[in-house]
Amino acid sequence: MRIAVMGAGAIGCYFGGLLAKAGHDVVLIGRAQHVDAVRANGLLFESKAFHGHIPIGATTEASGVAGAELVLFSVKSADTESAGAEILPHLKSDATILCLQNGVDNAERLRTVVPQTVIASAVYVATEMAGLGHVKHNGRGELAIENSPETPKIADVLKAAGIPVTISDHVRDVLWTKLITNCVVNPLSALADLSYQPLMQVEGMQAVVKGVIAECCAVAKALGVNVPANIEDVVLSIPKTMPHQKSSTAQDLARGKPTEIDYLNGYVIRQGAKLGIPTPMNLVLHALVKGREAHSADR
Repeated sequence: MRIAVMGAGAIGCYFGGLLAKAGHDVVLIGRAQHVDAVRANGLLFESKAFHGHIPIGATTEASGVAGAELVLFSVKSADTESAGAEILPHLKSDATILCLQNGVDNAERLRTVVPQTVIASAVYVATEMAGLGHVKHNGRGELAIENSPETPKIADVLKAAGIPVTISDHVRDVLWTKLITNCVVNPLSALADLSYQPLMQVEGMQAVVKGVIAECCAVAKALGVNVPANIEDVVLSIPKTMPHQKSSTAQDLARGKPTEIDYLNGYVIRQGAKLGIPTPMNLVLHALVKGREAHSADR
Protein backbone atom coordinates (compact mmCIF):
# COMPACT_ATOMS: atom_id res chain seq x y z
CA MET A 1 0.00 0.00 0.00
CA ARG A 2 1.18 3.53 -0.72
CA ILE A 3 1.08 5.53 2.51
CA ALA A 4 1.94 9.17 3.18
CA VAL A 5 2.70 10.65 6.59
CA MET A 6 1.71 14.31 6.79
CA GLY A 7 3.65 15.65 9.76
CA ALA A 8 6.72 13.48 10.20
CA GLY A 9 7.42 14.16 13.86
CA ALA A 10 7.81 11.53 16.55
CA ILE A 11 4.34 10.02 16.09
CA GLY A 12 4.39 10.09 12.30
CA CYS A 13 7.91 8.68 12.08
CA TYR A 14 7.13 5.89 14.54
CA PHE A 15 4.05 4.56 12.75
CA GLY A 16 5.39 5.38 9.30
CA GLY A 17 8.62 3.57 10.13
CA LEU A 18 6.79 0.43 11.24
CA LEU A 19 4.70 0.42 8.06
CA ALA A 20 7.78 0.92 5.86
CA LYS A 21 9.58 -1.87 7.71
CA ALA A 22 6.56 -4.10 6.94
CA GLY A 23 7.07 -3.47 3.22
CA HIS A 24 4.70 -0.63 2.41
CA ASP A 25 5.62 2.28 0.13
CA VAL A 26 5.79 5.08 2.70
CA VAL A 27 6.77 8.73 2.29
CA LEU A 28 7.36 11.06 5.24
CA ILE A 29 6.42 14.72 4.82
CA GLY A 30 8.26 16.87 7.32
CA ARG A 31 10.83 19.54 8.10
CA ALA A 32 13.83 19.98 5.83
CA GLN A 33 16.51 18.95 8.33
CA HIS A 34 14.78 15.66 9.14
CA VAL A 35 13.98 15.00 5.48
CA ASP A 36 17.61 15.52 4.51
CA ALA A 37 18.77 13.07 7.20
CA VAL A 38 16.23 10.43 6.14
CA ARG A 39 17.12 10.80 2.48
CA ALA A 40 20.80 10.38 3.28
CA ASN A 41 20.63 7.41 5.64
CA GLY A 42 17.04 6.20 5.97
CA LEU A 43 14.99 6.60 9.14
CA LEU A 44 16.96 5.66 12.24
CA PHE A 45 14.43 3.68 14.27
CA GLU A 46 15.26 2.88 17.89
CA SER A 47 13.13 0.54 19.99
CA LYS A 48 13.56 -2.53 22.19
CA ALA A 49 12.50 -4.76 19.30
CA PHE A 50 14.54 -3.11 16.53
CA HIS A 51 17.39 -0.65 16.23
CA GLY A 52 18.54 0.28 12.76
CA HIS A 53 17.92 2.30 9.61
CA ILE A 54 14.71 1.82 7.63
CA PRO A 55 14.68 2.85 3.95
CA ILE A 56 11.75 5.23 3.50
CA GLY A 57 10.75 8.11 1.27
CA ALA A 58 10.88 11.70 2.55
CA THR A 59 9.93 15.12 1.24
CA THR A 60 9.15 18.61 2.49
CA GLU A 61 6.33 19.03 -0.04
CA ALA A 62 2.64 18.43 0.59
CA SER A 63 2.51 16.87 -2.87
CA GLY A 64 4.09 13.83 -1.24
CA VAL A 65 0.55 12.59 -0.53
CA ALA A 66 -0.07 12.12 -4.27
CA GLY A 67 -1.16 8.57 -5.02
CA ALA A 68 -1.40 7.57 -1.36
CA GLU A 69 -4.29 5.30 -0.42
CA LEU A 70 -3.77 6.07 3.27
CA VAL A 71 -2.56 9.33 4.81
CA LEU A 72 -1.40 9.33 8.41
CA PHE A 73 -2.17 12.88 9.53
CA SER A 74 0.03 13.78 12.49
CA VAL A 75 0.58 17.53 12.35
CA LYS A 76 0.19 19.71 15.44
CA SER A 77 -3.43 20.50 16.30
CA ALA A 78 -2.99 24.20 15.49
CA ASP A 79 -1.99 23.25 11.93
CA THR A 80 -4.93 20.95 11.18
CA GLU A 81 -6.84 23.18 8.77
CA SER A 82 -3.79 24.68 7.06
CA ALA A 83 -2.14 21.27 6.55
CA GLY A 84 -5.42 19.87 5.25
CA ALA A 85 -5.62 22.68 2.71
CA GLU A 86 -2.02 22.00 1.63
CA ILE A 87 -2.59 18.34 0.85
CA LEU A 88 -6.10 18.75 -0.63
CA PRO A 89 -5.01 19.43 -4.26
CA HIS A 90 -2.83 16.30 -4.24
CA LEU A 91 -5.12 13.76 -2.56
CA LYS A 92 -6.63 10.82 -4.39
CA SER A 93 -10.41 11.10 -4.40
CA ASP A 94 -10.68 7.77 -2.57
CA ALA A 95 -7.81 8.34 -0.11
CA THR A 96 -8.45 7.73 3.58
CA ILE A 97 -6.97 10.04 6.21
CA LEU A 98 -6.24 8.70 9.69
CA CYS A 99 -5.83 11.42 12.31
CA LEU A 100 -2.99 10.65 14.74
CA GLN A 101 -3.20 13.83 16.81
CA ASN A 102 -3.73 15.11 20.32
CA GLY A 103 -7.06 16.74 21.18
CA VAL A 104 -10.63 15.68 20.50
CA ASP A 105 -11.86 17.71 17.53
CA ASN A 106 -9.14 17.41 14.87
CA ALA A 107 -11.05 14.97 12.67
CA GLU A 108 -14.13 17.20 12.77
CA ARG A 109 -12.05 20.23 11.83
CA LEU A 110 -10.24 18.39 9.04
CA ARG A 111 -13.57 17.25 7.54
CA THR A 112 -14.45 20.91 6.94
CA VAL A 113 -11.40 21.18 4.67
CA VAL A 114 -11.17 17.88 2.75
CA PRO A 115 -13.99 15.78 1.24
CA GLN A 116 -12.09 12.48 1.61
CA THR A 117 -12.85 10.04 4.42
CA VAL A 118 -11.32 11.22 7.71
CA ILE A 119 -11.05 8.77 10.61
CA ALA A 120 -10.40 9.84 14.19
CA SER A 121 -8.11 7.86 16.45
CA ALA A 122 -6.61 7.96 19.92
CA VAL A 123 -2.86 7.36 20.04
CA TYR A 124 -1.15 5.74 23.02
CA VAL A 125 2.58 5.74 22.40
CA ALA A 126 5.70 7.12 24.08
CA THR A 127 8.11 8.29 21.44
CA GLU A 128 10.44 11.18 20.66
CA MET A 129 12.71 12.54 17.96
CA ALA A 130 16.13 11.80 19.42
CA GLY A 131 18.02 13.51 16.60
CA LEU A 132 17.75 14.38 12.92
CA GLY A 133 15.94 11.52 11.19
CA HIS A 134 16.08 9.51 14.45
CA VAL A 135 12.89 8.34 16.18
CA LYS A 136 13.09 6.65 19.58
CA HIS A 137 10.30 4.49 21.00
CA ASN A 138 9.95 4.52 24.79
CA GLY A 139 6.82 2.46 25.35
CA ARG A 140 3.34 1.36 24.28
CA GLY A 141 2.20 1.98 20.71
CA GLU A 142 -1.49 1.13 20.34
CA LEU A 143 -4.28 2.90 18.47
CA ALA A 144 -8.03 3.12 19.06
CA ILE A 145 -9.67 3.90 15.70
CA GLU A 146 -13.12 5.20 14.87
CA ASN A 147 -15.35 2.64 13.19
CA SER A 148 -16.18 3.30 9.55
CA PRO A 149 -16.55 1.27 6.32
CA GLU A 150 -12.84 1.83 5.61
CA THR A 151 -11.60 1.06 9.12
CA PRO A 152 -11.32 -2.78 8.97
CA LYS A 153 -8.96 -2.67 5.97
CA ILE A 154 -6.78 -0.03 7.63
CA ALA A 155 -6.77 -1.92 10.90
CA ASP A 156 -5.59 -5.07 9.12
CA VAL A 157 -2.70 -3.15 7.51
CA LEU A 158 -1.67 -1.66 10.85
CA LYS A 159 -1.93 -4.95 12.73
CA ALA A 160 0.16 -6.73 10.11
CA ALA A 161 2.88 -4.13 10.76
CA GLY A 162 2.86 -4.98 14.48
CA ILE A 163 0.67 -2.06 15.59
CA PRO A 164 -2.01 -3.02 18.14
CA VAL A 165 -5.39 -1.65 17.07
CA THR A 166 -8.88 -1.58 18.54
CA ILE A 167 -11.92 -0.36 16.62
CA SER A 168 -14.30 1.84 18.60
CA ASP A 169 -17.94 2.69 18.02
CA HIS A 170 -17.59 5.41 20.66
CA VAL A 171 -14.39 7.15 19.63
CA ARG A 172 -15.50 10.49 21.12
CA ASP A 173 -15.49 8.90 24.57
CA VAL A 174 -12.07 7.37 23.87
CA LEU A 175 -10.69 10.69 22.68
CA TRP A 176 -11.94 12.42 25.81
CA THR A 177 -10.31 9.78 28.01
CA LYS A 178 -7.03 10.48 26.21
CA LEU A 179 -7.65 14.25 26.48
CA ILE A 180 -8.09 14.03 30.23
CA THR A 181 -4.86 12.08 30.50
CA ASN A 182 -3.09 14.71 28.40
CA CYS A 183 -4.55 17.56 30.47
CA VAL A 184 -2.78 16.00 33.45
CA VAL A 185 0.55 14.68 32.25
CA ASN A 186 1.34 17.11 29.45
CA PRO A 187 1.49 20.39 31.40
CA LEU A 188 2.74 18.85 34.65
CA SER A 189 5.60 17.00 32.97
CA ALA A 190 6.47 20.16 31.04
CA LEU A 191 6.37 22.54 34.00
CA ALA A 192 8.29 20.18 36.29
CA ASP A 193 10.59 19.02 33.46
CA LEU A 194 10.16 15.46 34.70
CA SER A 195 9.29 12.14 33.12
CA TYR A 196 6.09 10.49 34.29
CA GLN A 197 7.40 8.18 36.99
CA PRO A 198 9.31 10.75 39.11
CA LEU A 199 6.58 13.30 38.38
CA MET A 200 3.91 11.26 40.14
CA GLN A 201 6.19 10.71 43.14
CA VAL A 202 6.38 14.45 43.92
CA GLU A 203 4.67 15.33 47.19
CA GLY A 204 1.11 16.53 46.63
CA MET A 205 1.14 15.71 42.91
CA GLN A 206 -1.58 13.07 43.07
CA ALA A 207 -3.94 15.58 44.71
CA VAL A 208 -3.28 17.98 41.84
CA VAL A 209 -3.90 15.19 39.36
CA LYS A 210 -7.24 14.32 40.91
CA GLY A 211 -8.31 17.98 40.91
CA VAL A 212 -7.55 18.40 37.20
CA ILE A 213 -9.36 15.15 36.40
CA ALA A 214 -12.45 16.24 38.35
CA GLU A 215 -12.73 19.47 36.36
CA CYS A 216 -12.31 17.65 33.04
CA CYS A 217 -14.91 15.06 34.00
CA ALA A 218 -17.43 17.75 34.96
CA VAL A 219 -17.09 19.31 31.51
CA ALA A 220 -17.19 15.93 29.76
CA LYS A 221 -20.36 14.89 31.61
CA ALA A 222 -22.09 18.15 30.66
CA LEU A 223 -21.21 17.47 27.01
CA GLY A 224 -22.68 13.96 27.17
CA VAL A 225 -19.32 12.20 27.07
CA ASN A 226 -19.00 8.89 28.90
CA VAL A 227 -15.76 8.86 30.87
CA PRO A 228 -14.60 5.58 32.45
CA ALA A 229 -15.53 5.26 36.11
CA ASN A 230 -11.88 4.40 36.85
CA ILE A 231 -10.44 7.41 35.00
CA GLU A 232 -8.20 8.29 37.96
CA ASP A 233 -6.68 4.81 37.85
CA VAL A 234 -6.24 5.12 34.07
CA VAL A 235 -4.30 8.37 34.41
CA LEU A 236 -2.26 7.29 37.42
CA SER A 237 -1.24 4.09 35.59
CA ILE A 238 0.63 6.08 32.91
CA PRO A 239 3.94 6.06 34.85
CA LYS A 240 3.81 2.26 34.93
CA THR A 241 3.64 1.95 31.14
CA MET A 242 5.72 5.03 30.20
CA PRO A 243 7.97 5.63 33.22
CA HIS A 244 10.80 7.43 31.40
CA GLN A 245 8.71 9.45 28.97
CA LYS A 246 8.38 13.23 29.07
CA SER A 247 5.23 14.71 27.56
CA SER A 248 5.12 16.16 24.06
CA THR A 249 4.50 19.53 25.73
CA ALA A 250 7.75 19.15 27.66
CA GLN A 251 9.56 18.21 24.44
CA ASP A 252 8.12 21.24 22.62
CA LEU A 253 9.16 23.64 25.38
CA ALA A 254 12.66 22.14 25.48
CA ARG A 255 13.00 22.87 21.76
CA GLY A 256 11.49 26.35 22.01
CA LYS A 257 8.49 25.31 19.91
CA PRO A 258 4.81 26.23 20.40
CA THR A 259 2.89 23.61 22.36
CA GLU A 260 -0.58 22.14 21.87
CA ILE A 261 -1.78 23.34 25.27
CA ASP A 262 -4.59 25.40 23.67
CA TYR A 263 -6.08 22.14 22.37
CA LEU A 264 -5.66 20.27 25.66
CA ASN A 265 -6.32 22.22 28.87
CA GLY A 266 -7.30 25.21 26.76
CA TYR A 267 -10.06 23.20 25.11
CA VAL A 268 -11.45 22.13 28.49
CA ILE A 269 -11.33 25.75 29.70
CA ARG A 270 -13.25 27.01 26.64
CA GLN A 271 -15.90 24.31 26.86
CA GLY A 272 -16.24 24.87 30.59
CA ALA A 273 -16.74 28.59 30.04
CA LYS A 274 -19.54 27.91 27.54
CA LEU A 275 -21.23 25.57 30.02
CA GLY A 276 -20.70 27.72 33.10
CA ILE A 277 -18.40 25.12 34.68
CA PRO A 278 -15.33 26.54 36.49
CA THR A 279 -11.97 24.98 35.59
CA PRO A 280 -9.45 26.88 37.75
CA MET A 281 -6.81 24.14 37.93
CA ASN A 282 -6.79 23.70 34.16
CA LEU A 283 -6.64 27.50 33.84
CA VAL A 284 -3.53 27.70 36.02
CA LEU A 285 -1.74 24.92 34.13
CA HIS A 286 -2.66 26.47 30.78
CA ALA A 287 -1.47 29.91 31.85
CA LEU A 288 1.82 28.60 33.20
CA VAL A 289 2.61 26.68 30.01
CA LYS A 290 1.72 29.75 27.93
CA GLY A 291 4.10 31.70 30.17
CA ARG A 292 6.88 29.24 29.40
CA GLU A 293 6.09 29.58 25.70
CA ALA A 294 6.34 33.36 25.95
CA HIS A 295 9.65 33.05 27.79
CA SER A 296 11.05 30.85 25.01
CA ALA A 297 9.81 33.27 22.35
CA ASP A 298 11.35 36.23 24.20
CA ARG A 299 14.69 34.44 24.41
